[in-house]
Amino acid sequence: MPLWINRHSSDFPPLERALREPDGLLALGGDLSPQRLVAAYRHGCFPWYSEGQPLMWWSPDPRTVLLPKELHTPRSLRKILRQQRFRITYDNAFEQVIHACAQPRSTDSGTWITPAMQEAYTRLHQLGHAHSVEVWHQQQLVGGLYGIALGRLFFGESMFTRMSNASKAGFVTLVHDLQQAGFVLIDCQMRTEHLARFGARDIPRTEFQHYLQRYLDQPSAMIWHRS
Repeated sequence: MPLWINRHSSDFPPLERALREPDGLLALGGDLSPQRLVAAYRHGCFPWYSEGQPLMWWSPDPRTVLLPKELHTPRSLRKILRQQRFRITYDNAFEQVIHACAQPRSTDSGTWITPAMQEAYTRLHQLGHAHSVEVWHQQQLVGGLYGIALGRLFFGESMFTRMSNASKAGFVTLVHDLQQAGFVLIDCQMRTEHLARFGARDIPRTEFQHYLQRYLDQPSAMIWHRS
């Protein structure tokens, strides 16, 4: 059984205690305070739950990651980027991005990005930990993504698109900029075919922990207020 944690401690169980079924469930309870969220990412877990459920903290094994140096950009997308079809900014509209990411997809009537999650990550953004990528077309926000940056690691959370290739253009631009700034890993959490096409792959949780131990406290040269 996963361990219940309380509001008075930001400690999490060792990652090796995470369940195999459901894969990666590590702990229940706690809160979404900035201190606990930062502690969770530093520990190697993240929150994921639906409205009406208790807070659930996850650390799947294997972990899906993208090493920036292994990014694969399809030829058609490279052409779109060369044409500068989109304008891409960072941290210009975080609340709009997370709200758009929270909207139900056409194949799913629910969302795990609850109002409480939106409020918590907006607070993390105000504290300088959470960042957004905005993709604009003719002054309209047509795509984007958000995540957490700690040291030389970026923990991706969610993305959305309202126009073909918009979120892909934002993602690839972000990966290139992160690589230039010295980032070594982008956490994708769990595998999707969409991310796999860009070069994301699975690594053992123990290897993921190695990245945490080595790079969490190393500075990067990333400048987030791109406009």
